[in-house]
Amino acid sequence: MVTIAESDARRLTRIDPPSRRALVAFLSSPRYEVLPTDDVEQRVVAVVPLEVTITVTASPRRGIEATIDLAQRLAQRGYRVVPHISARLIRDESHLKGVLDALAAMGAKDAFVVAGDANEPAGDFPDSVSLLEAMKAAHSLTDIGVTGYPERHSFIDDDLTIQAMWDKRRLATYIVSNLCFDTRVVKKWVGRVRRRGVQLPIYIGMAGVADPAKLLRISSRIGVVDSARFLRGHSNWFLRMLQPGGYSPERFVTGLLPDLAGPDRKVAGLHVFTFNEIESTERWRQEILARLAAGSA
Repeated sequence: MVTIAESDARRLTRIDPPSRRALVAFLSSPRYEVLPTDDVEQRVVAVVPLEVTITVTASPRRGIEATIDLAQRLAQRGYRVVPHISARLIRDESHLKGVLDALAAMGAKDAFVVAGDANEPAGDFPDSVSLLEAMKAAHSLTDIGVTGYPERHSFIDDDLTIQAMWDKRRLATYIVSNLCFDTRVVKKWVGRVRRRGVQLPIYIGMAGVADPAKLLRISSRIGVVDSARFLRGHSNWFLRMLQPGGYSPERFVTGLLPDLAGPDRKVAGLHVFTFNEIESTERWRQEILARLAAGSA
Protein backbone atom coordinates (compact mmCIF):
# COMPACT_ATOMS: atom_id res chain seq x y z
CA MET A 1 0.00 0.00 0.00
CA VAL A 2 1.24 3.50 -0.82
CA THR A 3 1.46 5.83 2.14
CA ILE A 4 2.67 9.40 2.30
CA ALA A 5 5.36 10.21 4.85
CA GLU A 6 4.25 12.62 7.57
CA SER A 7 6.89 15.16 6.58
CA ASP A 8 5.56 15.12 3.02
CA ALA A 9 1.97 15.31 4.25
CA ARG A 10 2.86 18.41 6.28
CA ARG A 11 4.44 19.94 3.21
CA LEU A 12 1.10 19.60 1.41
CA THR A 13 -0.67 21.56 4.16
CA ARG A 14 1.75 24.49 3.76
CA ILE A 15 1.00 25.09 0.08
CA ASP A 16 -0.53 28.50 -0.60
CA PRO A 17 -4.05 28.54 -2.16
CA PRO A 18 -2.99 29.40 -5.76
CA SER A 19 -0.35 26.65 -5.71
CA ARG A 20 -2.86 24.22 -4.20
CA ARG A 21 -5.31 24.92 -7.02
CA ALA A 22 -2.56 24.44 -9.60
CA LEU A 23 -1.48 21.14 -8.05
CA VAL A 24 -5.06 19.86 -7.93
CA ALA A 25 -5.42 20.75 -11.62
CA PHE A 26 -2.15 19.00 -12.49
CA LEU A 27 -3.09 15.84 -10.61
CA SER A 28 -6.72 15.74 -11.73
CA SER A 29 -5.85 14.96 -15.34
CA PRO A 30 -2.22 13.84 -15.67
CA ARG A 31 -0.58 11.82 -18.40
CA TYR A 32 0.56 8.28 -17.50
CA GLU A 33 3.33 6.84 -19.63
CA VAL A 34 3.13 3.06 -19.96
CA LEU A 35 5.25 0.40 -21.63
CA PRO A 36 3.51 -1.91 -24.15
CA THR A 37 3.82 -5.16 -22.21
CA ASP A 38 1.34 -8.02 -22.56
CA ASP A 39 -0.54 -7.29 -19.33
CA VAL A 40 -0.62 -3.51 -19.29
CA GLU A 41 -4.04 -3.03 -20.91
CA GLN A 42 -5.87 -4.93 -18.18
CA ARG A 43 -3.88 -3.20 -15.47
CA VAL A 44 -4.72 0.25 -16.83
CA VAL A 45 -8.42 -0.58 -17.20
CA ALA A 46 -8.58 -2.02 -13.67
CA VAL A 47 -7.49 1.13 -11.82
CA VAL A 48 -7.05 4.18 -14.06
CA PRO A 49 -10.07 6.46 -14.64
CA LEU A 50 -10.75 7.91 -18.07
CA GLU A 51 -9.69 11.44 -17.14
CA VAL A 52 -6.08 10.23 -17.13
CA THR A 53 -4.39 10.37 -20.54
CA ILE A 54 -2.34 7.29 -21.42
CA THR A 55 0.83 7.64 -23.45
CA VAL A 56 2.33 4.47 -24.93
CA THR A 57 6.08 4.18 -25.44
CA ALA A 58 7.80 2.74 -28.49
CA SER A 59 10.11 -0.23 -27.94
CA PRO A 60 12.99 -1.07 -30.32
CA ARG A 61 12.48 -4.77 -29.63
CA ARG A 62 8.72 -4.87 -30.06
CA GLY A 63 8.50 -2.28 -32.80
CA ILE A 64 6.13 0.60 -33.42
CA GLU A 65 3.33 -1.87 -34.20
CA ALA A 66 3.11 -2.91 -30.53
CA THR A 67 2.67 0.74 -29.59
CA ILE A 68 -0.09 1.30 -32.13
CA ASP A 69 -1.86 -1.93 -31.20
CA LEU A 70 -1.99 -1.08 -27.49
CA ALA A 71 -3.04 2.51 -28.24
CA GLN A 72 -5.91 1.24 -30.41
CA ARG A 73 -7.16 -1.09 -27.68
CA LEU A 74 -7.00 1.60 -24.99
CA ALA A 75 -8.77 4.08 -27.28
CA GLN A 76 -11.55 1.56 -27.74
CA ARG A 77 -11.82 1.44 -23.94
CA GLY A 78 -12.50 5.19 -23.92
CA TYR A 79 -9.07 6.55 -22.99
CA ARG A 80 -7.40 9.52 -24.59
CA VAL A 81 -4.23 7.91 -25.88
CA VAL A 82 -0.96 9.41 -27.08
CA PRO A 83 1.20 6.95 -29.01
CA HIS A 84 4.94 7.58 -29.09
CA ILE A 85 6.23 7.68 -32.66
CA SER A 86 9.91 6.83 -32.64
CA ALA A 87 11.77 8.23 -35.65
CA ARG A 88 14.35 5.46 -35.60
CA LEU A 89 11.65 2.79 -35.85
CA ILE A 90 10.04 4.24 -38.99
CA ARG A 91 11.46 2.78 -42.19
CA ASP A 92 10.27 5.24 -44.83
CA GLU A 93 7.42 7.50 -45.86
CA SER A 94 5.21 4.53 -46.75
CA HIS A 95 5.69 3.08 -43.24
CA LEU A 96 5.02 6.51 -41.75
CA LYS A 97 1.79 6.84 -43.76
CA GLY A 98 0.61 3.48 -42.41
CA VAL A 99 1.28 4.63 -38.83
CA LEU A 100 -0.51 7.95 -39.36
CA ASP A 101 -3.46 6.20 -41.02
CA ALA A 102 -3.73 3.89 -37.99
CA LEU A 103 -3.77 6.91 -35.66
CA ALA A 104 -6.51 8.54 -37.72
CA ALA A 105 -8.55 5.33 -37.69
CA MET A 106 -8.47 5.15 -33.89
CA GLY A 107 -9.38 8.82 -33.59
CA ALA A 108 -6.06 9.81 -32.01
CA LYS A 109 -5.46 13.56 -32.14
CA ASP A 110 -2.17 13.63 -30.26
CA ALA A 111 1.18 11.92 -30.76
CA PHE A 112 4.52 12.19 -28.98
CA VAL A 113 7.42 12.25 -31.44
CA VAL A 114 10.79 11.05 -30.18
CA ALA A 115 14.09 10.10 -31.78
CA GLY A 116 13.98 6.71 -30.03
CA ASP A 117 16.46 4.41 -28.32
CA ALA A 118 17.39 2.19 -31.27
CA ASN A 119 21.14 2.15 -31.94
CA GLU A 120 20.64 2.61 -35.67
CA PRO A 121 17.72 4.09 -37.61
CA ALA A 122 15.49 1.54 -39.34
CA GLY A 123 15.39 3.76 -42.40
CA ASP A 124 15.02 7.38 -43.45
CA PHE A 125 14.56 9.14 -40.11
CA PRO A 126 17.59 9.38 -37.82
CA ASP A 127 16.04 11.98 -35.50
CA SER A 128 12.75 13.53 -34.48
CA VAL A 129 13.22 16.70 -36.56
CA SER A 130 13.45 14.72 -39.81
CA LEU A 131 10.32 12.76 -38.88
CA LEU A 132 8.41 15.92 -37.92
CA GLU A 133 9.29 17.46 -41.27
CA ALA A 134 7.95 14.39 -43.07
CA MET A 135 4.78 14.39 -40.98
CA LYS A 136 3.79 18.03 -41.31
CA ALA A 137 1.80 17.67 -44.53
CA ALA A 138 0.51 14.15 -43.92
CA HIS A 139 -1.24 13.95 -40.55
CA SER A 140 -4.63 14.81 -39.07
CA LEU A 141 -3.29 15.38 -35.54
CA THR A 142 -4.12 18.51 -33.60
CA ASP A 143 -1.28 18.07 -31.07
CA ILE A 144 2.28 16.85 -31.40
CA GLY A 145 4.62 16.60 -28.43
CA VAL A 146 8.42 16.65 -28.42
CA THR A 147 11.02 16.03 -25.71
CA GLY A 148 12.94 18.60 -23.69
CA TYR A 149 15.99 17.80 -21.57
CA PRO A 150 16.39 19.54 -18.20
CA GLU A 151 19.51 17.44 -17.56
CA ARG A 152 22.27 16.29 -19.88
CA HIS A 153 21.15 13.74 -22.46
CA SER A 154 22.84 10.34 -22.18
CA PHE A 155 24.33 10.45 -25.69
CA ILE A 156 23.42 13.80 -27.29
CA ASP A 157 25.45 16.97 -26.67
CA ASP A 158 23.72 19.81 -24.81
CA ASP A 159 24.21 22.21 -27.74
CA LEU A 160 22.39 19.79 -30.01
CA THR A 161 19.43 19.34 -27.65
CA ILE A 162 19.06 23.12 -27.35
CA GLN A 163 19.22 23.58 -31.12
CA ALA A 164 16.81 20.69 -31.67
CA MET A 165 14.22 22.25 -29.36
CA TRP A 166 14.48 25.50 -31.32
CA ASP A 167 14.09 23.60 -34.59
CA LYS A 168 11.11 21.60 -33.33
CA ARG A 169 9.14 24.51 -31.87
CA ARG A 170 7.50 25.29 -35.25
CA LEU A 171 6.56 21.64 -35.84
CA ALA A 172 5.10 20.76 -32.42
CA THR A 173 2.43 22.04 -30.06
CA TYR A 174 3.92 21.07 -26.68
CA ILE A 175 7.04 19.83 -24.89
CA VAL A 176 7.43 17.01 -22.37
CA SER A 177 10.46 17.32 -20.10
CA ASN A 178 12.57 14.20 -19.81
CA LEU A 179 12.79 12.54 -16.41
CA CYS A 180 14.59 14.63 -13.80
CA PHE A 181 14.59 14.24 -10.01
CA ASP A 182 15.85 17.70 -9.07
CA THR A 183 13.09 20.32 -9.01
CA ARG A 184 15.66 23.11 -8.95
CA VAL A 185 17.05 21.88 -12.26
CA VAL A 186 13.54 21.59 -13.73
CA LYS A 187 12.54 25.11 -12.67
CA LYS A 188 15.75 26.64 -14.04
CA TRP A 189 15.30 24.74 -17.29
CA VAL A 190 11.73 25.97 -17.77
CA GLY A 191 12.98 29.51 -17.20
CA ARG A 192 15.74 29.05 -19.81
CA VAL A 193 13.26 27.65 -22.34
CA ARG A 194 11.04 30.70 -21.90
CA ARG A 195 13.94 33.16 -22.11
CA ARG A 196 14.97 31.58 -25.43
CA GLY A 197 11.55 32.47 -26.78
CA VAL A 198 10.09 28.97 -26.90
CA GLN A 199 6.51 29.39 -25.70
CA LEU A 200 5.11 25.88 -26.25
CA PRO A 201 3.23 24.49 -23.22
CA ILE A 202 5.37 22.15 -21.11
CA TYR A 203 4.38 18.91 -19.38
CA ILE A 204 6.73 18.22 -16.49
CA GLY A 205 8.12 14.68 -16.59
CA MET A 206 8.26 12.93 -13.22
CA ALA A 207 8.57 9.41 -11.88
CA GLY A 208 5.54 7.82 -10.30
CA VAL A 209 5.79 5.22 -7.54
CA ALA A 210 8.27 2.69 -8.91
CA ASP A 211 10.22 -0.04 -7.15
CA PRO A 212 13.79 -0.23 -8.55
CA ALA A 213 13.88 -4.05 -8.61
CA LYS A 214 10.65 -4.18 -10.60
CA LEU A 215 11.96 -1.47 -12.89
CA LEU A 216 14.94 -3.67 -13.76
CA ARG A 217 12.64 -6.57 -14.63
CA ILE A 218 10.39 -4.36 -16.75
CA SER A 219 13.33 -2.86 -18.65
CA SER A 220 14.53 -6.37 -19.50
CA ARG A 221 11.07 -7.52 -20.66
CA ILE A 222 10.38 -4.48 -22.77
CA GLY A 223 13.85 -4.55 -24.28
CA VAL A 224 14.86 -0.91 -23.88
CA VAL A 225 17.64 -1.74 -26.32
CA ASP A 226 18.74 -3.90 -23.40
CA SER A 227 18.72 -3.35 -19.67
CA ALA A 228 22.46 -2.66 -19.54
CA ARG A 229 22.21 0.27 -21.93
CA PHE A 230 19.05 1.43 -20.16
CA LEU A 231 20.93 1.66 -16.88
CA ARG A 232 23.95 3.34 -18.48
CA GLY A 233 21.71 6.02 -19.91
CA HIS A 234 19.75 6.54 -16.69
CA SER A 235 22.27 5.63 -13.99
CA ASN A 236 22.03 9.00 -12.24
CA TRP A 237 18.33 8.87 -11.45
CA PHE A 238 18.28 5.09 -10.95
CA LEU A 239 20.84 5.42 -8.15
CA ARG A 240 18.75 8.18 -6.58
CA MET A 241 15.75 5.87 -6.54
CA LEU A 242 17.80 3.22 -4.73
CA GLN A 243 18.82 5.58 -1.93
CA PRO A 244 16.58 5.56 1.18
CA GLY A 245 14.43 8.66 1.00
CA GLY A 246 16.12 9.55 -2.27
CA TYR A 247 12.94 10.21 -4.22
CA SER A 248 9.40 11.01 -3.21
CA PRO A 249 6.80 11.97 -5.85
CA GLU A 250 4.99 14.23 -3.37
CA ARG A 251 8.22 16.07 -2.55
CA PHE A 252 8.81 16.47 -6.26
CA VAL A 253 5.41 17.96 -7.09
CA THR A 254 5.40 20.31 -4.10
CA GLY A 255 8.98 21.33 -4.94
CA LEU A 256 7.79 22.66 -8.30
CA LEU A 257 5.61 25.20 -6.51
CA PRO A 258 4.97 28.09 -6.50
CA ASP A 259 7.36 28.78 -9.40
CA LEU A 260 5.74 26.58 -12.00
CA ALA A 261 2.18 27.46 -11.02
CA GLY A 262 2.56 30.90 -12.61
CA PRO A 263 0.77 31.42 -15.94
CA ASP A 264 3.94 32.85 -17.49
CA ARG A 265 5.61 29.45 -17.18
CA LYS A 266 2.87 27.79 -19.28
CA VAL A 267 3.07 24.43 -17.51
CA ALA A 268 0.33 22.29 -19.02
CA GLY A 269 0.47 19.45 -16.49
CA LEU A 270 2.36 16.37 -15.34
CA HIS A 271 3.70 13.53 -17.47
CA VAL A 272 4.16 10.59 -15.09
CA PHE A 273 6.65 7.86 -15.99
CA THR A 274 4.87 4.91 -14.37
CA PHE A 275 7.30 2.14 -15.46
CA ASN A 276 4.06 0.13 -15.44
CA GLU A 277 3.75 0.55 -11.66
CA ILE A 278 0.25 1.67 -12.50
CA GLU A 279 -1.64 0.56 -9.42
CA SER A 280 0.73 2.16 -6.89
CA THR A 281 1.03 5.36 -8.91
CA GLU A 282 -2.74 5.74 -9.18
CA ARG A 283 -3.21 5.08 -5.44
CA TRP A 284 -0.61 7.74 -4.73
CA ARG A 285 -2.41 10.25 -6.97
CA GLN A 286 -5.76 9.60 -5.33
CA GLU A 287 -4.27 9.93 -1.86
CA ILE A 288 -2.61 13.26 -2.69
CA LEU A 289 -5.86 14.61 -4.15
CA ALA A 290 -7.78 13.49 -1.05
CA ARG A 291 -5.28 15.22 1.24
CA LEU A 292 -5.40 18.40 -0.81
CA ALA A 293 -9.21 18.38 -0.69
CA ALA A 294 -9.20 17.84 3.07
CA GLY A 295 -6.71 20.65 3.55
CA SER A 296 -8.88 23.12 1.69
CA ALA A 297 -12.08 22.22 3.51
